[in-house]
Amino acid sequence: MVAVNELLTNAVRHGGGLGRVALWRQDGDVVCEVSDSGAGLSGPRPTIRPATDQPGGWGLWLAEELTDTFRLETGNGGTTVRVSSRVSLSDS
Repeated sequence: MVAVNELLTNAVRHGGGLGRVALWRQDGDVVCEVSDSGAGLSGPRPTIRPATDQPGGWGLWLAEELTDTFRLETGNGGTTVRVSSRVSLSDS
């Protein structure tokens, strides 16, 4: 939930004010895709943890840390991030 919240917040703040979300289950994973129609990322996505006193820039890094898979596509037509996490199913 935290990862998806970060992605949706980024889509609204940086992606033109609107975001789209799709959520589904596939092969034991829950998959979420968030996309926007903004101008795309202005620089490389963060690959190292932001400084603890940095007020912003945590969203993509945190979403990647909290999920099992992370895929980002960005360009002039917008950004799409797909994340997935393994779910355990109980027989009860």
